[in-house]
Parts: sequence; C-alpha cells; structure tokens
Amino acid sequence: MNATTVEQPLRRLSPVLLGLVLGAALILAAVISLSSGHMPFTAGEIAEILVSWLTGAETEISENRLMVLREVRLPRLTAALVSGAALGLSGAVYQGLLLNPLADPYTLGVSSGAAFGASVVIILSILAPGIPFLGAPAVQAAGAFIASALTLALVIALASDADKRLSPTSLILAGVILSAILSAGISFIKYLAGEQVSSIIFWLLGSFQAQTWPDAALVTTFFLPAFAISILSATDLNIMTLGFKSAETLGVDTRRVRLKLLAAASLAASASVAVAGIIGFVGLIVPHLVRLLTGPDHRSLLPLSTLGGALLLLSADTVVRAFLPGEIPVGVLTALLAGPAFLVIFRKKMKDLIHG
Repeated sequence: MNATTVEQPLRRLSPVLLGLVLGAALILAAVISLSSGHMPFTAGEIAEILVSWLTGAETEISENRLMVLREVRLPRLTAALVSGAALGLSGAVYQGLLLNPLADPYTLGVSSGAAFGASVVIILSILAPGIPFLGAPAVQAAGAFIASALTLALVIALASDADKRLSPTSLILAGVILSAILSAGISFIKYLAGEQVSSIIFWLLGSFQAQTWPDAALVTTFFLPAFAISILSATDLNIMTLGFKSAETLGVDTRRVRLKLLAAASLAASASVAVAGIIGFVGLIVPHLVRLLTGPDHRSLLPLSTLGGALLLLSADTVVRAFLPGEIPVGVLTALLAGPAFLVIFRKKMKDLIHG
C-alpha cells in the first residue's frame, strides 16, 4: 500500500477549480497581510503604492508609509509565500517518491539537517569574523542544502532493507533518530555562540521577522529550479508510484528520476530553512489535504500543493505578525496547529499497515 492508495479523495474536485480557489485565496491573503499591522493600509493605498513603485508615477503617500510597505512588508510577504510554496512542493515530492504520506522535510529530518548546516555556517561567521562571505545568506543556504542532502541520503540508507526497499515506518524512525542527533549538534552550536545565541534560537524556531529583499530573492532563486524540475518530472513520478520495478519496465530511469527529484525537493526545503528557520508540518499537511480533494495525480498535486503551502504559511505569518499580542515565531504556530493533524494521519497510516 503506498501514498497513492492510502488516501481516497473524500469528494473529487476539479484540479482547475481548486487551483482557482487557492489562487483567489492567496491574493486575498496577500492583501490582508499587506494591509494589517501597527500601520494599516487600505487596498487603494496598496494599489497606489505598487503602481507608483512599478511605473515611477508620483504619489502623495508619505515616504514613511512607502518605506514600510515596500521595504518591510513586501519582502516579508514574498519570503513567506515562496517558503510556503517550497515546503508544500517538497512535501508532495517526498510523499510520492518515497510512497509514504507521512514523509515531509520535517519528519524525514531534512529540515533539521538544513538547520544544522546553516547553523554551522553561522557559528563559523561568529568565530571567524575576518571571513566576511560566511555571513552571506547564499552561503548559509549552500550549507543548509549540503547538510539536508546528506541527511536525506543517510535516512534512506538507514531505512532500506537488504533488497534496497524502503519501509514507510523505518523512514520515519530514521528521520526521528537523525533529527535528535542533529538537534544535539545544534544545541552544542548554540553553546558555542555564547551571547549571540539569541539570534540562532529565534531563527531555529522559524520566523520571517526582519526579512529583506535579498532573503526573498534567495529563496526564490532556489525554489524556481526545484519547481521546474518537479513539474517536468510529474509524469515519471506518477509511474514510479506503481513501484520501481514496474516503472523500469515502463521505461522510466528510476535511479536518475529519484536522484533528480530528491535533489529538487531538498533544494526547495533547504532554501526555506536557510531563510526562515525550521517550520514544521507544512509539507506534511498540505499535500495530504490536496490529495484527499483531487486525487494522487502529481501533474496537479505538485502545483496545487505549492499554492496551498504558500497560502498556509503566508496566512500563519500574517496571524503571528498582525493579530497576536507580541510576535511568536511562525514555526511555533504551524507546529501547534498541524501537530494534531500529523497524529491523525499517523494513526490512520498505522491502521492501514495493520489491516493491509
């Protein structure tokens, strides 16, 4: 039993219809995000500022308000939107490729691996201030990607049996074990950071506070090729859900496709971690819900999970920034909301294994 057969759609919806609904909801969420906060904006002001910015037309809106929208809220919105899209996409790819609806960057330990890699770069920049390039976001992202790829490779190696088959339960257990080890490593890095540990702690909890345009550009640059590779490989991924032997019989180079998709998913997830820290369960819940609504066809599942991840994370960030007293890390909110849903999915998965 695999990820394409465990969940049957409650009521099959047209992927086009669901895409239109998610797209409209995403636009509405973006408007709410830009307009809400200590300095509220009307929809008309947002439109006027954007038009002025893009065309160079004059506006009577004060420079202070222009700065808040252009340099504070817009880059934060972009980073949250693209990071959510990256997590939704990577979760859908992992679940389809590993035939496990419980797989996502968080449960497989990929997020912890990316966090460890980025933390190593951060502590090196603190301990060796004379090497300025270590503090660059792109270098942190590179460290996150390398560590996440190594973590995923180790998880797969630990979970594989003698015939190179992957056990769904073993995948999760291996991810949990490696996450615990990596968490210990991160704790040691925090100890080494000394008085500067606060920045690492807040970053590890997941937050889009103080995001800049370079941060938004970084996660977008990593996400776009990962998205393109995944979408172009959707048909092969559909075939691979039948099993690797069946896929090879149908002419799919399973080794090449698997490596390509694992690299794409890890690239997307590590970019999100490098920019915003660990944000759990987005990549688990969103593909699961989309699959329930529209079915397991990855040609629609991947883009819809991308839209759903963007909508979920942008909405969560708007809530913690504009509607809660004080700003808690968005990773805390997603874990509180999605953690119970993970338990439900896990319980259902175990029942299917017992009775299947």
